[in-house]
Amino acid sequence: MPHIDDVDALESRLRIELATAFRWAARLGFHESIANHFSVALSDNGRQFLLNPVGKHFARLRASELLLLDIDQPESYSGPQAPDPTAWHLHAELHQRLPRARCILHTHMRHATALACLQDFEFLMLDQNACRFYQRIAYDRGYAGMALEAAEGARVAALLSNGKSVLFMGNHGVIVIGSSVAQAFDELYYLEKAAELQVLALSTGRPLSLIPDQVAAITCAQWHAYPTPFSELHLSELMAILDAQEPSYKL
Repeated sequence: MPHIDDVDALESRLRIELATAFRWAARLGFHESIANHFSVALSDNGRQFLLNPVGKHFARLRASELLLLDIDQPESYSGPQAPDPTAWHLHAELHQRLPRARCILHTHMRHATALACLQDFEFLMLDQNACRFYQRIAYDRGYAGMALEAAEGARVAALLSNGKSVLFMGNHGVIVIGSSVAQAFDELYYLEKAAELQVLALSTGRPLSLIPDQVAAITCAQWHAYPTPFSELHLSELMAILDAQEPSYKL
């Protein structure tokens, strides 16, 4: 059983990492008003996790303000400190049903959401960044309103059950899951970069030069076997910038 000091150190680190993701998402314009939600699992079984509180803007969120929720303790997700209900139903179900989903990021970021609103659209293997997501994207084309019950979270979890790590939510937004905050945020960043390029290329009306499946598959494998730990270095650099410019994120 982990020592209490180790658990405390883990929680402290995850709070700071997730606060970094919130602050940087706001800088990139990935946020939407005081909506959207990020979480990270604290327990091995995913039944304890950190989630942003209701009404807090991404640009102002601090590590200490993240809610520590426990699926087995109803009082942690009810009362005056209750999380947003749609956030609860999505993140609680995904964390407990998908061991891979240590970190879950849900946004309505502009370009990826625009693609999610195109009829029957599938992510194009248009550039090197897009190839990172080759055969790793699931699609939910049946928008039926907000996630206000656990059954909706379970349904979404099922869509990501076959090794997929990105969900394009039709007429809604995207969900990215990852093994760590660093890995999930790096994926979110590159997903939006690739989506922005696709929106721009599609807007020209010119024929697209798509990357063949075989090459896309090779490039995807290269992304995930690359010797440089890009995700961790990316998050570390963002933390260093925030340390210098917005140190309150750690408080």
